[in-house]
Amino acid sequence: MESIGAGLAAIGAGLVVLGAGLGIGRIGGSAAEGIARQPEASGKIQTAMIVSAALIEGVALFGAVIALLGLG
Repeated sequence: MESIGAGLAAIGAGLVVLGAGLGIGRIGGSAAEGIARQPEASGKIQTAMIVSAALIEGVALFGAVIALLGLG
């Protein structure tokens, strides 16, 4: 029964990292499109993109740690 929990924790950690990667990729793509449309707003767009990516990374790290704690 313990191996089932470990497998589920590993799947959960993988899903967290996958979701974060997809989210950050989508943010980067949208920021690139926005900068291409309005180059004069690139500073504001880039700042918002970095803050959003950092928040997603923080949540992903927290989720991965919680999922991996299920292994122990």
